[in-house]
Amino acid sequence: MTLNPALTDKHIRLLQAGPEDFETIKGLLERCGLYTSSVTPEGSTYWIAELDGIPGGCIGLEHGVGASLIRSTAVVPDFRGHRLGRALVLSALTQASLRGDETVYLFSSKAGDYWQRFGFVPSTPAEVEAAIPDAPQVKSGVLRGWIQDEQVWKRAMPQPRAAG
Repeated sequence: MTLNPALTDKHIRLLQAGPEDFETIKGLLERCGLYTSSVTPEGSTYWIAELDGIPGGCIGLEHGVGASLIRSTAVVPDFRGHRLGRALVLSALTQASLRGDETVYLFSSKAGDYWQRFGFVPSTPAEVEAAIPDAPQVKSGVLRGWIQDEQVWKRAMPQPRAAG
C-alpha cells in the first residue's frame, strides 16, 4: 500500500483546550464561517488540532447526564484533507465513551453525509432538548428560536457489558 506523501509528512497533534485557548477556538470557527456566540468552556471539553504546530481545527463536546453534544467542529479550509476532522471527531467520541454517555448528539443541516460515516442517524430537536437541556448550544437554540428548524443527529454509544 502506498500512502499519500502529503498525508505522511505532516504531524497532527490534538490538544485539550483550556479556558486560555478559547480565543484560538473562536478564531478557527470564524475562519470557517461558524457562529461563536454560545461557545463556552463551562460544562464542555474542547480540543484543538494542530498540523505541524499550527492550529487548524477544533471540536467541542458539551456535557449532560448520560449524553453529550458535539459542537463547533471546524477545520480551516487550508488544513482540510489531512484527517484533522476525523481525529477531532474520534477524540470527542472517545471522551463521550469514557464519560459513560449513552448518546451523542449534534446539529448539522449541511454535513449529514459526513456524520453518517461515524454512525450518526437523524434525530429530532425534541429529543436533544429532552436529553441535554442545559447544554449551551441547546439553550441558545431554544432561546433564539432556531432549534426547531435545525437538523439533529445522534449516535448511540456502545455500553460495556456486565460480567456474567
